[in-house]
Amino acid sequence: SEHCGYNNSRALLRLLPTQGPHVLQGPGENAGAVDVGDGLAIVFKMESHNHPSAVEPYQGAATGVGGIIRDIFTMGARPIALLDSLRFGPLDRPRNRYLFGGVVAGIAGYGNSIGVPTVGGEVLFAPRYSGNPLVNVMAVGLMRHEELIRSAATGVGNPLLLVGADTGRDGIHGCSGLASRELSESTEEQRPTVQVGNPFLEKLLIEACLEARLSGHVVSMQDLGAAGITSAVVEAASKGNSGVDVDVARVPRRESGMDAYDVMLSESQERMLVVVCRGYEDEVRAIFDRWGLHSSVIGQVTDDGLVRVRDHGRIVAEVPAETLAQAPVYRRPGIRPAWLDELRRLDWRCLPASPSHNADLLALLAFPDIASKEYVFRQYDWSVQTNTVVGPGAADAAVLRLKGTSRGIAVATDCNGRYCNLDPYLGAALAVAEATRNVSCVGARPLALTDCLNFGNPEKPEIFYQLEAAITGLRDACLALDTPVVSGNVSLYNETNGEAIYPTPIVGVVGLLDDLARRTTLAFQGDGDAIILLGDDRGASLGGSAWLEARHGLIGGALPALDLDREARVQALCREAIAAGLVQSAHDCGDGGLAVCLAECCIAGEIGAALTPTLSQEERGLLPLPLGEGGGEGSAGGEGSAGGEGSAGGEGRPGEGQGERGSPARGEALEGVTEVTRWLFNEAPSRIVVTTPPTQADRLLALAEVQRVPATRLGTVGGEALRIGEWVDVPVEKLDRAWRALGSSG
Repeated sequence: SEHCGYNNSRALLRLLPTQGPHVLQGPGENAGAVDVGDGLAIVFKMESHNHPSAVEPYQGAATGVGGIIRDIFTMGARPIALLDSLRFGPLDRPRNRYLFGGVVAGIAGYGNSIGVPTVGGEVLFAPRYSGNPLVNVMAVGLMRHEELIRSAATGVGNPLLLVGADTGRDGIHGCSGLASRELSESTEEQRPTVQVGNPFLEKLLIEACLEARLSGHVVSMQDLGAAGITSAVVEAASKGNSGVDVDVARVPRRESGMDAYDVMLSESQERMLVVVCRGYEDEVRAIFDRWGLHSSVIGQVTDDGLVRVRDHGRIVAEVPAETLAQAPVYRRPGIRPAWLDELRRLDWRCLPASPSHNADLLALLAFPDIASKEYVFRQYDWSVQTNTVVGPGAADAAVLRLKGTSRGIAVATDCNGRYCNLDPYLGAALAVAEATRNVSCVGARPLALTDCLNFGNPEKPEIFYQLEAAITGLRDACLALDTPVVSGNVSLYNETNGEAIYPTPIVGVVGLLDDLARRTTLAFQGDGDAIILLGDDRGASLGGSAWLEARHGLIGGALPALDLDREARVQALCREAIAAGLVQSAHDCGDGGLAVCLAECCIAGEIGAALTPTLSQEERGLLPLPLGEGGGEGSAGGEGSAGGEGSAGGEGRPGEGQGERGSPARGEALEGVTEVTRWLFNEAPSRIVVTTPPTQADRLLALAEVQRVPATRLGTVGGEALRIGEWVDVPVEKLDRAWRALGSSG
């Protein structure tokens, strides 16, 4: 099946960089691992449970959490954190509200019960996710290097131990059916294909497996997820260049009448396959007995390369492991859809001028993609295990301590489906840029990433085009920002009644803080602190912006340009300034642009700010360049483009959307939308708003000049309102009320 075999994506995934100085384990195992010093390693991966959650939102989301946690402790690591990345249709539709409530409850129910904190993530909304929500969960674990366990079944005669829950009929054809085809109006009929989770049993599995690992008698471990025993034994045999001989009659069952087919394909949760050193199976089983877990020897490793399945000794299947492991690879034709041109031709400059920038800002803060997600994360236990230093909502990334050291890690997820629909190449590159920027904003150095690639039906040429373009964008951004991909997941056929979701390549990043005490949050801190913008909005556009959708109900136009070389320099400057103690707060400019960024900093700090942009600041790069002058060195590139070194601009269209209709003078109205509107709400990347004590402002600006990063002093922290020139003047209390609209609406 697509879900197990990656038939449509495997060839493309080879494009991604997977090696780096910190990488201990790249793709090919249950999760990736990176070195974080002192012999410690962080293990992490992201996976999806989209279709099961569309059918049964609570159990679909809950078992998605259980599955990704098993990927972590299967490697020998203790799970220490979860992040979720969720997409739903608009909440004014009852079905979407049902899915939203069930998914959040499922993540909370499983994560809280198992004692792994959910420390961060994101929740976004768009009509294209109606009926097909995206439920992506990232798990993070901690271990010592020498404790790393892989999944290869080796050692002829070594027994195969099945541990955990008894096997039932739940989940049969979950991967080969539900996860590998489009959804339809008959989705409800597929409820039996959704697994049912038991977090309390999985908690016992975590502790028992980690103890068994320390016994020295465990050769390898593999969790039972998609395709159950079949997938587990095939993958283990293939990776070990060996064979396996399994007898399904030895598999404990909780339902009668199950035949070999049912047993081999069941996706019952909370089960592990453990390969044990021959002669030590009783010692290992005794460990599982102490934790109250069933364990049964169901077979052994062989040297003939065959996966042999028996039922009471009678052979019912016999296939070479390599034949099963090497699923067919499809290289399909990708065709750029004609409707992209129409979307990109949208001319936001001709829209009516905003009657009130205050109203614009308040509407954006209430826009579901931007509004507070406290309603979601207050259902999660994000402090259990006492590692969480910066939790959800407090900063651009969550921060966890590495106990016994002065260091910490930062974790974040990101992707903008609007961007990827307009330009899958540039949208994917922007996802990497923002996720790594989020980690840099708390002071951490990005080490590596995991991804979860959510797309529609790849058999359709326009969908395969999106998939190929997005993976190419991920590759180019990862290379430029030195963040290898160490693990990931692909979820295809995300369509309902023939309508595909937005292409949504979600990125999860892990970063390292060398000094945990130097971490920052997004909240404005001290009265009188200087507000400084690192970077500028060269190449700015309102195309694809939250402002365009929230205020005009439109999604289109050309995206802002991305200069990956500048992105790297902005992030490095931010990290260096934080490490030097110059930065009090840091927050990147994302959805809603500069004005929303400033408002969020005011809300978090419960303090106002006053900005006084002037012409001299405009000339220094604060205000956007006129149309036609954006882009600049290396600002646009993409596939085979003429862009500068380390650049990304999408499909070789340097400066697209800029200068096509002339270049108005600075401050001149753009046929309706003013230059001020664009400055306030454009979403140009590579920008971070930081604050610093006034005595340190000149030092920070000098450091920016050395690093060749544009930096502009915007104003100061203080007061009870956010005031931006003559255009915005809103009390912080009013900003806060608008921002909490999603939760207050029930």
